[in-house]
Amino acid sequence: MKKVLILVVAVCLGISAWAQIDESIKKTGNRNKPERQEWLRDLGFGMFIHWSMDSQLGIVISHSMVGASDDYINRYINELPKTFDPQDFDPYKIAVQAKLAGVKYVVFTAKHHSGYCMWDTETTDFKITNTPYKKDILLEYVEGVRKAGLAVGFYYSPEDFKFLYDNDIVVRRRNFEINPETTRKYHDFIRSQTHELFSNYGKIDVLFIDGDHNEPCKEEAWDLQPDLVITRGAVNTPEQKIPGTADDNLWESCITMGTQWQYKPTNDDLKSGGKIIEMIIETRAKGGNLLLNIGLDPFGEIPDPEARNLTEVAAWYFINQEAVLNVRPWIITREENIWFTASKDRKTVYAIITGYPEWERGDRKEFVLKSVKTTPDTKISVLGQNDKVVEYRSTDPKSNFTQMDDGLHISVVRAQRIYNNHKWPNPITVKLENVEPVIETRQ
Repeated sequence: MKKVLILVVAVCLGISAWAQIDESIKKTGNRNKPERQEWLRDLGFGMFIHWSMDSQLGIVISHSMVGASDDYINRYINELPKTFDPQDFDPYKIAVQAKLAGVKYVVFTAKHHSGYCMWDTETTDFKITNTPYKKDILLEYVEGVRKAGLAVGFYYSPEDFKFLYDNDIVVRRRNFEINPETTRKYHDFIRSQTHELFSNYGKIDVLFIDGDHNEPCKEEAWDLQPDLVITRGAVNTPEQKIPGTADDNLWESCITMGTQWQYKPTNDDLKSGGKIIEMIIETRAKGGNLLLNIGLDPFGEIPDPEARNLTEVAAWYFINQEAVLNVRPWIITREENIWFTASKDRKTVYAIITGYPEWERGDRKEFVLKSVKTTPDTKISVLGQNDKVVEYRSTDPKSNFTQMDDGLHISVVRAQRIYNNHKWPNPITVKLENVEPVIETRQ
């Protein structure tokens, strides 16, 4: 009875959080179509690409202009673009790398706060086509991502440091003083850029708007493309963190692989492939999307350490994709180190077992699940495994379960050989079909 009470409290807290967040979303003027928001929720995992011409210096994107001297800003605007020539940029290759890792959509920085445009805009000369590269990188990105079969997203900053500088306004983020006449000019500028973005590149699926003065951008984008899903600017987009509770609405955590949004060749601390896998699991268990950020190097490629981490994620996703794609939260996000996701009808539950990096291939482990109960038709399996053989072992790998008074007892073997040395430190997923929640909850 005590365990059921704990479950009831946990579920009620989750429902309360959902209701509170839903109210906050209503206040943002969200014109996203509900069915399109559900479409994005189904995808679950996106790649964020922060990239601009200041990647040549390996510094923070755009923000070095704030508090900078006139000499620095002049050279930033007039000199730095002259050496930006990313001849190795291959968006299709990048999209395929992302797709293998389970990424379903990509969000690319069309313009960050500096005001530097990665497309051939008519609104400013501060743009990619006025570099040795000369080509419209945004167009290449859109075509490459579409070719790979992924959804296309733009990041756009209404805040524009070059616009401020050109209008004799101190470069800063937010709370800058701007008179009504300049405000009208600013908003017309934002609308014109947004019009280009959503008129010249075909259907765009996702828009991430970062900064103040975002209403002209939102209005223009939704007017031109009503099926567009706007994330930041319309729904919750926690930055560099995953919320503590589940939320049964669209939300998206944007998190860097390292400590910086843009390329940082030194003094960085990258998350491991295993850590990224854990972030995907936690985000999906809580009903959200993970937008994992990578900064391309100055030549247009994913740096090697980040690429290797994506390959580890790809291996895990290839085996476990069913547990994180087209799923919704279970009645509780986790029991100790076991995270849960569920099919939309809640008849199938995925118990993702973390925290056993030394679990040897061929070994059996047993767990007790408190939130799941069986039916006469319940089935159990481990994703990626056939329950028939452990290579080079006589071990019986068959998964089994027993429903008892204290919960659902499951017994599974790590059977599949993933690495040559027989070690695989990442989570395995137990699939439970035709099950029910211990307590019914409001949906």
